[in-house]
Amino acid sequence: MHPKNKHKTGYDIEVLKRVYPELDSYVFENKYNTQTIDFANPKAVKALNTALLFQYYNLKFWDFPDTNLCPPIPGRVDYIHHIASFLEASGINENIKVLDIGTGASCIYPILGQAEYGWTFVGTDIDDKSLACAQKIIDKNELNTAITLRKQQDASHILKGVVNETDSFSVSLCNPPFFKSEAEALEATIKKLKGLKNEAGQVIRNFSGTQNELWYKGGEKAFLHNYIFESTFYKEQCLWFTSLVSKKDLIKGLKTSLKKLGATEVKVIEMGQGNKLSRIVAWTFQ
Repeated sequence: MHPKNKHKTGYDIEVLKRVYPELDSYVFENKYNTQTIDFANPKAVKALNTALLFQYYNLKFWDFPDTNLCPPIPGRVDYIHHIASFLEASGINENIKVLDIGTGASCIYPILGQAEYGWTFVGTDIDDKSLACAQKIIDKNELNTAITLRKQQDASHILKGVVNETDSFSVSLCNPPFFKSEAEALEATIKKLKGLKNEAGQVIRNFSGTQNELWYKGGEKAFLHNYIFESTFYKEQCLWFTSLVSKKDLIKGLKTSLKKLGATEVKVIEMGQGNKLSRIVAWTFQ
């Protein structure tokens, strides 16, 4: 994890229960006499992440339907910290405005980026219900001056229709759908639950997630190449475009495409949370 990540040494469950008492019903003591939760239980996962936001990120309200993706806070804030370090190394330290592609019902990246660094955000999404949930979170936490939302009307586009000629962003963020279909997402869930020793045998995504959040025609590869192509039309509106990339073998193809499309610089930032390895690809045309 990034050195600035507040969760790199684990969780203090007693502290978290105090700020969010609802967490207590999901806590148990494991064979190592350590307090923990069942990470295969989506309600327990949501309670834990809510408590983390209340304790460390100045939130007093965070709620959305259980069917929506519940973002794991330690991993999401790691992206924010890596981007902050990246921008600082690029000489960008002030008045940072961020475009968050696919904000989702949880509004998580704007919440974390605003809490940790005071950044302002424009969040986009294609789903009305997700935008309504995100707006409620913004309103109840009095974040309207820091976070605004825009609807993407056309699901075939990523930037077109939500980025205006007058916009000026320091950086974009994106956590793309990883899967090609519901079947592929289900297969990954079964594999993950086996790792979590889910003995109940129920196939429930522990972080939940809707179709728009989890899969995209052509999968992660198609989404990223669409994103890269559309970024060429907004060279002046955004200094750095970035995205998480889950599959390492996609990087070579992304670099080749970016070179052909005229990117002046491409960076790959490695990230790791526990046994999970991921990476951020960043590019600019300026």
